[in-house]
Amino acid sequence: MTTTGTTETTTAATTGTTTAGPGDPRPVYARAARQAAALIGTVRPGQLDRPTPCAEFDVRALLSHIVGGTRRIAVVGEGGDGLAVEPVAEGVADDGWAAAYDEVRVRVLKAWESDERMTTPVRVPWGEVPGRAALCGYVMEIVTHTWDLAEALGRPYALDPELAEFALATARQVLPDSRPRDEETPFADRHEAPEGAGAYERLAAWLGRTPLVRD
Repeated sequence: MTTTGTTETTTAATTGTTTAGPGDPRPVYARAARQAAALIGTVRPGQLDRPTPCAEFDVRALLSHIVGGTRRIAVVGEGGDGLAVEPVAEGVADDGWAAAYDEVRVRVLKAWESDERMTTPVRVPWGEVPGRAALCGYVMEIVTHTWDLAEALGRPYALDPELAEFALATARQVLPDSRPRDEETPFADRHEAPEGAGAYERLAAWLGRTPLVRD
């Protein structure tokens, strides 16, 4: 796999954060969520039926998954049973996705603000892990879905590459080549990124995603 421009640890995605492991993922998550919110705010009702790199999601279904999944992250941070929360959002108006995401995004930031939350074990879909590791995984998820949405919208502007580097470092830890991917894994088999690929292309390739074909 091409790794041009990467390092084994991430670049600083924000002040005070240096790696996907021992660093504090909260500022990175906040930055990733702001990026997602800005992009979601550009979505127009006429774009909701567009395809995304996730074959099972059009834009509307992807937004539902992002909002519902973010609600789950909030419940986990609040000490609740996140696995009991379906990662979907129902009843959102076509022009209401930005507000719906902002509401759950703010809830997540408040739920995870305690330092104790970083070391307390939490239950997430991939097992019981310290809060820090869980939030790193959720950074990977929101950064990847932001790329999915940007692809569906025709890449309206450049995304923050440092966030993709952080997410890629996490992906390499939780989904190494030594771990087989099966029907229980929410990501397809990785494939080779093209020579000179940017951070988001390398992240997408590691997670088995392919950019949408442009006319």
